[in-house]
Amino acid sequence: MLFNSLVFLLFAAVFYPVFLGLRSQRARLGVLTAASFVFYGFWDPRFLLLLLATGLLDFWAALAIVRYPQRKKAFLLASMSANVGALAFFKYAGFFLDNVDAFAKALGLPGTGFAFHVVLPVGISFYTFQSMSYTIDVYSGRLTPTRSVLHFLASLSLFPHLVAGPIVRASTLLPQIETRRDPASAQVWEGWRLIVRGYVKKCFVADTLAAYVNAAFSGDPAAHSAAYWWLSSAMFAVQIYGDFSGYTDIAIGLAKWMGLELPKNFEHPYLARSFREFWQRWHISLSSWFRDYVYIPLGGAEGGPVRAHANLWATMLLSGLWHGASWNFLLWGALHAAFMSLERITRWPERLKPWGAAGGALSLGLVFPLTLVSWVLFRASNLGQAGAILARMADLGTLLDFADALDGRRFGVVVLGLVFLRHLYVGLNVREWCDERLPMDTLRVALAAAGVLVAVYLRGPGQQFIYFQF
Repeated sequence: MLFNSLVFLLFAAVFYPVFLGLRSQRARLGVLTAASFVFYGFWDPRFLLLLLATGLLDFWAALAIVRYPQRKKAFLLASMSANVGALAFFKYAGFFLDNVDAFAKALGLPGTGFAFHVVLPVGISFYTFQSMSYTIDVYSGRLTPTRSVLHFLASLSLFPHLVAGPIVRASTLLPQIETRRDPASAQVWEGWRLIVRGYVKKCFVADTLAAYVNAAFSGDPAAHSAAYWWLSSAMFAVQIYGDFSGYTDIAIGLAKWMGLELPKNFEHPYLARSFREFWQRWHISLSSWFRDYVYIPLGGAEGGPVRAHANLWATMLLSGLWHGASWNFLLWGALHAAFMSLERITRWPERLKPWGAAGGALSLGLVFPLTLVSWVLFRASNLGQAGAILARMADLGTLLDFADALDGRRFGVVVLGLVFLRHLYVGLNVREWCDERLPMDTLRVALAAAGVLVAVYLRGPGQQFIYFQF
C-alpha cells in the first residue's frame, strides 16, 4: 500500500478514528497490529508469513537469551541466521548464482545452469534490521525483552515505518507502546506539517524530477554533453532525497498522530561539509545501525589507522550491498569508503574550518559534486552505463553546453531551484530571522495549505517510492 495512493487515504481515514477512539491500550495495539498486517499484506499476503516467522523467532530468542544465559550465544545465532538467511535467500541468492555462472563462463567452464529469481518482499531489509537489533540488544544487556508478543509485533510491524524506515530500535519504540498515549495538540500539528511536507517532497519534487531522470538514464550516454549529465545527476540527487525523506516525513507524521515519536532520518544531507558529515545527515537510522552493530563491534577506530580504515571499508561495502544485490551498489559503497578514508588521511575538512565561510563554501564545493558522481553508480542500470556517463561528465569541452542540458527540462530546473532555495534558507539560518519578524503560526498554516495544493495539483506522474526495492 503506497502512501501516495487513494487506497491508503481511505485506510488512514478508517484506522485513525477507530484507533484513537479505543480506551484500552491492548485493544489499540490489537487494531494497530491488524491494520499494519493489512497495510503490508496489501502487496502480497504471503509476505506476512515471512514477517511473522522471523519476528516470532526473534521474540522467542530474546526471551530464551534471558532465561537460559548459558546458551544465549546459540539463541542469538538462531535469530541472526533466520534474518540474514532470509535476506540472503530473497535478496542475494540470484545475484550470487548469476556471478558464479558469469565467472565460470569467463574461464570456459559450464555454468550451474540454475536460474534463481524470486519476488523480493517489500521492506525486508528494514524490518529484518530492526528485528535483529532487538535480539542483539537483549544479548548485550542493553535491553530487557518484552514478554508481550502483542507489544513486540505492534512495534515490529508499525505500518508508518515498516517498509522504508526509519529503522526504529525496540529500545525507542517498545516503551512508547506499553502504555496508552494520546497525541498532544502539538504532536497533531507537527504531524500534519510533516505529512504535508512529505507529500510535497514526494509528489511534487521527486515524481516531477523522476520523468527527466528516467528519460536520461534510458538513453544513450554518448548522445549528451557533460552539462546534461551533471544536471541529470543533480536531478537524481534531489529526486532520491525528496522521495526517501518525503516517505520518512510522512511516516514520522503518521506516528505522531498515534502519540508516538520516531527518530529523524534526514538532516539536510546536501549541506554536509564532509562525507563523514553526509552519513550523519543521510538515512541516519541506517548509518547509526551500521555504526553500532558493524563498525564498533569490528573494533571501530581502535587498533591503529590500518585497522580503522579496514573497518570503515567493511562497513561501507556492507552498506552498499544492503541497498541491493548489484556491483553498482557495492562500488557505490566503496567510493564513499574511499572518500572517507581520504578525509581521515588528509584531514582536509578540519584544515578548511579555520577559513570560516570561505572554507565552508569550499567544502560544500568539494563534497556535493563528488556526491553527484557517486549517485551515478547508484542510479545507472549497470556498470557499463555508469562508466559511459562518468566519462561524459569528465568531458570538459561540453561542460558549458547548456542548450543540451536544458533542452526540454526547464521545469525540472525550476524544481531544482526551489529545492536549492529551501536549502539556502536553512543553511544561512534565515529561519531564525523569519521567526523573529513574522507571525509564524499564521505563516505555518498558510504554508501547510499551500503545500496541500502543490502536492495535489502540481504532482508528477505517480511513482513507487525508490527505497521500497530495498
